[in-house]
Amino acid sequence: MDQRPQGTHASLSTRNQRVRYDITSLDLFITVAEERNLTHAARRRHLAVSAISKRISELEAQVGSSLLIRNARGVDLTPAGQSLLFYARQVKQTLEQLDHELGDYATGVKGHVRIHAITSALSQFLPDDVSRFVALYPQIKFDIEERVGSAVIRAVADGRADLGIIAAQTPAQGLETLPYRDDELTLVVPGGHPLAARESVRFKQVLAHEFVGPHLESSMHTLLTDEAQKLGRALKLRIRISSFDCMCRMVSTGLGLAVLPRSVINQYLRSHRLKAVTLDEPWARRSLLLVCKKYDTASPTLKALIEHLGHRHDTRAFSDRER
Repeated sequence: MDQRPQGTHASLSTRNQRVRYDITSLDLFITVAEERNLTHAARRRHLAVSAISKRISELEAQVGSSLLIRNARGVDLTPAGQSLLFYARQVKQTLEQLDHELGDYATGVKGHVRIHAITSALSQFLPDDVSRFVALYPQIKFDIEERVGSAVIRAVADGRADLGIIAAQTPAQGLETLPYRDDELTLVVPGGHPLAARESVRFKQVLAHEFVGPHLESSMHTLLTDEAQKLGRALKLRIRISSFDCMCRMVSTGLGLAVLPRSVINQYLRSHRLKAVTLDEPWARRSLLLVCKKYDTASPTLKALIEHLGHRHDTRAFSDRER
């Protein structure tokens, strides 16, 4: 059943005429575009197919162009539909952020920041950094999610995250970056392993062993497999797991070796009877980056956080990775 809320419109000027787009219709259009099927979209939104179809027809009348192409499987977007989808998502994300911000003010919270970060940043640096920031700005609220580097980039680009933290080798075209922290990767072996007596090793010296490693999409996995391939070898991954704690536990039981950030493993060395062996490779010293859409247009709250996290660096050093 089509129940249109009153007063939910966005005005856009097209062809010298102002068109008032209904926010609910735009939201339903996004659902149809994602499902590529009117029936599936109606089921997802708990509406009749006729109600969604009517909304789409009204949008097409406003735009003056077809938005969908019907086919045997469902629908595809026309060029006009693809354009509308891009801007409709921006409108939706802006309104959601506005709702968060205004809701925060109503409850006494003066800002809200969404951070997506790789495990290395969350496990080593971000907790203390956010704690110090909250001490300065106690009315700021955070949503923090752990993601692999590629997912962090997608979230920032799509507007689902205000700020991301990635490894420097993760492609971030079209986004702005600023140095955050340096990270040292170390080989982790069981205490009784023959390599435990070594102070340092080259990567090629350990590739004959089985490894416990991160998931395929992680920047760490990409780095390790790429470096192994440069040596004409393959990384022997016995187990893939995202948790650093679980990786250490599995290494301690002899399931394989691991490469992890040094500051992360320090807390596990004694309790899990592990040994950290220095990786004598230039790539084992890597940088972590802050990433956002555009620093100049960021909210005051986000700018304050970026300046706090990147205090070792001038925020004028924010760079567009696409340039």
